[in-house]
Amino acid sequence: MATYTVLFDVCVMYPAPLRSYLMYLSNTGLFRARWSNQIHDEWIRNLMKNNPSLQREQLERVKNLMNAHVPDCLVEEYEYLISGLSLPDEDDRHILATALKGQAEAIITFNLKDFPTEKLSPLGVSAIHPDEFLSDMFEMDPSACIKVCQCGLNLISNPEICLSFPALPRFNESVCTGSLKQSSSGLKPVSKSP
Repeated sequence: MATYTVLFDVCVMYPAPLRSYLMYLSNTGLFRARWSNQIHDEWIRNLMKNNPSLQREQLERVKNLMNAHVPDCLVEEYEYLISGLSLPDEDDRHILATALKGQAEAIITFNLKDFPTEKLSPLGVSAIHPDEFLSDMFEMDPSACIKVCQCGLNLISNPEICLSFPALPRFNESVCTGSLKQSSSGLKPVSKSP
């Protein structure tokens, strides 16, 4: 079992294709994934606000499936750490507190500016963009990353959406447009956006 532990920030849980891919990848043994109910509450609240057609019950089901299928993912009793932490946005302190309590070495986030190195490094934590993280996972075990894409594609009706990560150019290049084209039968890479 992997010892490298990461915490997924709210922003990487929000987009369904990325969230799904990360959940499947969390079960490969490449790393251990962590999050909290507060992180769940934030991505669910933001998703419902921006997509009024979604029902809370649907998203609660997703949350429960995530918690049930990713071993030891849920971090609790981290709140006592929050007041002693300092970040540019005080509302992000719960993310860092969860990472510390969950013994995560990295916070996977699009919002690197919100987690400056000078604040995280003394605590033994780093902030990593999901593109870098997923590209690193691909370099560690390309076959596991491709297999996760294949499994995910078999479960959805529109596979092009699953493989379309516009904010992850390195990952798209290595996995979606490169390796999937050569290494997986029946998968078609996503065309690049103009």
